[in-house]
Amino acid sequence: MDISIAIVEDNHDIRHALEQIIEMADGYSLAGSYNSGEDALLKIPQIKPQVVLIDINLGGINGIEVVKLLKKNMTEVLFMMCTIYEEDEKIFEALSAGASGYILKKTAPDKLLTAIKELQDGGSPMSSQIARKVVTHFQNSSNKSMVNDSLDLLSSREKEILEMLSKGLLYKEIAEKVFISPQTVRKHVYHIYEKLHVSNRIEAVNAFYGR
Repeated sequence: MDISIAIVEDNHDIRHALEQIIEMADGYSLAGSYNSGEDALLKIPQIKPQVVLIDINLGGINGIEVVKLLKKNMTEVLFMMCTIYEEDEKIFEALSAGASGYILKKTAPDKLLTAIKELQDGGSPMSSQIARKVVTHFQNSSNKSMVNDSLDLLSSREKEILEMLSKGLLYKEIAEKVFISPQTVRKHVYHIYEKLHVSNRIEAVNAFYGR
């Protein structure tokens, strides 16, 4: 089944180019195309697309505000900002408003289509430049007190396992030291990652050392 897409873009040439990319691609269908935020607010609830490609800097109401208003009653619709902006403030405003993806207008057509598919599959596509800014933001916003608070949530066994992870021990080696199965170690590690809001050993060890 095709992914239905709506476009919100006030620049005629860019909007037409996006329309052509969608219409010429297999597996994608153009549900609607609008040149203003006001028009999008009226029409998108009627056509109910799966994905909305939307510019930030629209002539009237801006794209971020459109996303915020539509997302309230259309939680299932996925919004991807398609813009020239790489400004940190715009990125985080858009993500906070409910956008799930953020790519630049200079993105190649094939990568744009891939990003739409990724969005539909549950991902959060962003250009490498944008992703780097997001990562940097969260790295900079972390601080030792937040890490310490997270570490306090760990049980004594989880702290023991985390310390051994920091020394480079394998799950099997940890299991032998604390007399549990490797599978139980794996479960403890999963809970450690969850409590520390990390996704791998390196991030967990950095949290352990307060880095």
